[in-house]
Amino acid sequence: MSDIGNPVAPRPDIYRELKPASVFGVVEKPLSLGHRLYEIGWLRKGMILVLLALVWEAYGRSVDNPLLFPTFGQTLAALWTGLLSGNLPARIWGSLEVLLIGYAVGILCAAVLTLLAIGTRFGQDLMVTLTAMFSPLPAIALLPLALIWFGLGSTSLVFVLAQSVLWAVALNTFSGFQATSRTLRMVGQNYGLRGVRYVWKILIPAALPSIVTGLKIGWAFSWRTLIAAEMVFGVSSGRGGLGWFIFQNKNMLDIPSVFAGLLTVIIIGLLVEGVFFKTLEDRTVRRWAMQQ
Repeated sequence: MSDIGNPVAPRPDIYRELKPASVFGVVEKPLSLGHRLYEIGWLRKGMILVLLALVWEAYGRSVDNPLLFPTFGQTLAALWTGLLSGNLPARIWGSLEVLLIGYAVGILCAAVLTLLAIGTRFGQDLMVTLTAMFSPLPAIALLPLALIWFGLGSTSLVFVLAQSVLWAVALNTFSGFQATSRTLRMVGQNYGLRGVRYVWKILIPAALPSIVTGLKIGWAFSWRTLIAAEMVFGVSSGRGGLGWFIFQNKNMLDIPSVFAGLLTVIIIGLLVEGVFFKTLEDRTVRRWAMQQ
């Protein structure tokens, strides 16, 4: 039979009483102090460095021979002595001055080569060919030629450093440009962007993670190349850098000072990586949610 016309019984109202959170058990538990401290990135890394220093100190004491392996305390004492004498700061500045020039020249050359590669087919073939030829070549291998061409001075170092930076930055930047989505490229073209404006407003922001990675790799290559080059042919324009500081102290059998120079190289690398590049990433790629 049809129910049309028959009244429908109203549904009973449902009332639910609120229950205290204790009924459901622990819903939210505050983190312990140790867990909160562990979530701090710089503190975790600091703990690792302290652990490495303790291992260094223990091994140095077990060897008990400063000519073979000085302790961490002896290395810090030599580092402090070098800083107070003014010798070590002068060496640090001598290395950083040459490094910044070579790094800037390498980035400029990489920018020119990359712009040529994305602009023409010939430029792309040139970029791929040169990268395949010179990227596997250690920059320090060009040092003898640099000495013949430019003589014993900072120009030779700048040439070698630029070569170590050029290919890492150019290859990562070009890879980032190629990975830019076709949709984003079409949007830029529809807005009438061409040439340098197209690269600046579309390609560079999209490829920024790859560009920053290339800059970091180029920095690491140039820093270790510089130290090695200074140790090979020593003084640059009458001034020696950190590599020459290490080499000189090795000849004088002042091994704690040698370790102090090596520790200075490591500290500068940590500062550049943990301060400069981290700040750059936080204000760009992480701020724009391009990386986790």
